[in-house]
Amino acid sequence: MEAKEINPNIDRNEKVISIRGLKKAFDDFEVLKGVDLDLYKGENLVVLGRSGTGKSVLIKIISGLLYGDEGSVNVLGQDVGELKPRDLDALRLKIGFSFQNSALYDSMTVRENLAFPLVRHAKNMGEQEREDLILYVLEAVGLSQAINQMPSELSGGQRKRIGIARTLILKPDIMLYDEPTAGLDPITCIEINNLINEVQRRFNTSSIIITHDLTCARAVGDRVVMLLDGQFQREGTFEEVFDSNDERVQSFYNYNFID
Repeated sequence: MEAKEINPNIDRNEKVISIRGLKKAFDDFEVLKGVDLDLYKGENLVVLGRSGTGKSVLIKIISGLLYGDEGSVNVLGQDVGELKPRDLDALRLKIGFSFQNSALYDSMTVRENLAFPLVRHAKNMGEQEREDLILYVLEAVGLSQAINQMPSELSGGQRKRIGIARTLILKPDIMLYDEPTAGLDPITCIEINNLINEVQRRFNTSSIIITHDLTCARAVGDRVVMLLDGQFQREGTFEEVFDSNDERVQSFYNYNFID
C-alpha cells in the first residue's frame, strides 16, 4: 500500500481541534501524560499506538464522553470541559463517531438505522428529504442495494460501511474513527481505507483515525502521530514517523509486517 498523496485541501490556518496539556489517569495508571494535539480543517490525522496506550480514551475525551484530569480540549472553537450538557449535545451533532463494532441496531433495517438519527435530531425534515438523504449516503458508501437488509445479513465490512453512512447522515464537521479496520480481512481493509479517503474528499470532513494498523495509517493519513508512554513521541508523514532508531518505533513497525 503506497503512502497517501499530499492533500492540497488542508487548511493549516484553521484548527478544528486543539488539545493542550491533556492528562488522564485511571486510579494510579496514567494513560495520557500531557498530550498536545492539533487537527486542521480538511485533514486526516492518524493516531498510532498499541492497544491500551490511550488512543480510544483520547477520542472519548474529544467527544465529551470522558473528561481529562488536566489540560484543555477545544473542539470547533469550544472548550469541551466547560460546556453545559445542552451545548455539549449540540457539539456532538457536529462530530461523527465511527465505532469498532459499527453500533447498528440489529432489530432495524439499514433504512431504519439511517433514518433513526434524522428522526431524532432533524425533526423538521420531510419524509422525502429524509429518504433522499438516506439514499445519498448509501450511494456514497457503495451500498445502495442494502437499504432493506438487516444488519445480520451483512458482512463485517458492509456493517462498517453502514455505520459510517449513519454517522455521515447528520453531516458532521469532524469524523472520529476508532480502529476502522479491526477484524476485517485485507481486501475489506483496503476498501474501508479507500472509503475514509472518499469521505474526506466528498464530505469535506476533518478526521482523527485511531488505529494500530500501519497499512491503514499509510493509506489514509495526511499526518501521523505515535502515542508512546502516554505522550506523542513521533509526528509527521508516515515515512517521517518511522524514520527512527527508537526500538519502540521499530518494533511497532516490524510487528505490522510492512515491507
